[in-house]
Amino acid sequence: MWTTQDTLLMVSALAAIVLVIVLITTKIKMHAFLALMIGSLFMGLLAGVVTDKLSPEKVALSFEVGVGSVLGNVGVVIALGTMLGKLLSESGGAQQIADTLLRHAKPRSVPWIMALVAGIIGIPMFFEIGLVLLLPLILTMAREVQHHFEGTDQEGAVRRSNVYIMVGIPALAGLSVLHGLVPPHPGPLVAISAIHADLGQTLLIGLIIAIPTVIIAGPLYAHVAARFAHPHPTQKLLDQVAQTRRVDNPPSFGTTLFTILLPVALMLLRTLAEITLPKNSGLLKWAEFVGEPIVALLISLIVAMFTFGVSRGFGGKKITEFLGDALLPAAGILMIIGAGGGFKQVLIDSGIADAIKKAAESSHLSPLLLAWGVAVLIRLATGSATVATVTAAGIMAPLVASPDITVNKPLVALAIGAGSLFFSHVNDAGFWLVKEFFGMSVGDTFKSWSVMETIISVVGLGFIMLASLIL
Repeated sequence: MWTTQDTLLMVSALAAIVLVIVLITTKIKMHAFLALMIGSLFMGLLAGVVTDKLSPEKVALSFEVGVGSVLGNVGVVIALGTMLGKLLSESGGAQQIADTLLRHAKPRSVPWIMALVAGIIGIPMFFEIGLVLLLPLILTMAREVQHHFEGTDQEGAVRRSNVYIMVGIPALAGLSVLHGLVPPHPGPLVAISAIHADLGQTLLIGLIIAIPTVIIAGPLYAHVAARFAHPHPTQKLLDQVAQTRRVDNPPSFGTTLFTILLPVALMLLRTLAEITLPKNSGLLKWAEFVGEPIVALLISLIVAMFTFGVSRGFGGKKITEFLGDALLPAAGILMIIGAGGGFKQVLIDSGIADAIKKAAESSHLSPLLLAWGVAVLIRLATGSATVATVTAAGIMAPLVASPDITVNKPLVALAIGAGSLFFSHVNDAGFWLVKEFFGMSVGDTFKSWSVMETIISVVGLGFIMLASLIL
């Protein structure tokens, strides 16, 4: 039975979420880490008034435990993945992949190739870093493809002027889908950790869902968006791209691909071993060890230090410098994720698990729809996919952990990731990044980038619901 205490606990959680949103989005413009920390402590103190499960002296400890549990696993993975991405960039490996795939591409196939390039390069990189890395390639390829549409017909004129959209949207879709649905990206890892989903299964299902989602939101939607969005990159930016330094001794295409995909292969190998090998197999134990995310990424990083470092002529000092520099942009995301873990733990320790379970049961909503909807609301309010993921994962964790509710945990993690990408708008840094790089108006950015993100979110959810009928 629903009780007054359940109502007060839900109100406390809602008040804490509203406080976080207000601190982030209003004139206060507080950093998400501090906002989440304040919201977590506020939630704990309110809950302590309602129930005796979380007394005031235990609130801070609960938050600290949550931060430590998340960063102890996810934080290490993010650091290793960022280092791998830095070596990929500095060695010229990313450019090598793009050059190889695009060398013999026909103009009309370039959008498809760009989606593939972004998907591969996006595996070890944050979205923002991947976009900055791919921008010179996007603008360069767009200028070359323009020649294909020269002519006097109306369709050719439209496509000539909007070829940046035709090439750029598929690349943005590839990066964004990987960022939201596929480990070892921070968002999916946080959701997996919070709800204790199986990493290998989530990775495999995420990759399968990512492919058609990228196709629909990328190359297919690009042809639609190119008719009504009008990008005009500045001449200064185009000149900078033309002067971009190319690495003299990049790794080969095969070497680059092997190094990037190695951590994914090791994690999938673990899942395959768990399915096919007996529980007492010594080989299974080794497969589980090398398939653990931190081990898989460490092995791949050590390999990258040779394939992207030593073999390219970089000395130990230079490689160490690259690795150190890689950690700087990761610091902020690590603190946000840690605070999200603290928020989750306070929710659990406050006893809100039963209240959330009752609310979900009374709403008759699928846990997958509920997970997606919660992430969507927080994404719209805060503008941050990461904040949406860590907060939604914290809210869903008690529900998923309930023995009375049967749910596919990997699909819940993916539903949270899909919801976190919904309709990027003016409170999202990514919105302004895309707007400025492509030289679009606010309206055209809504029509292209924001709609693309919404398509990813909705189509991704559709495939997740379809998968729930099979798995």
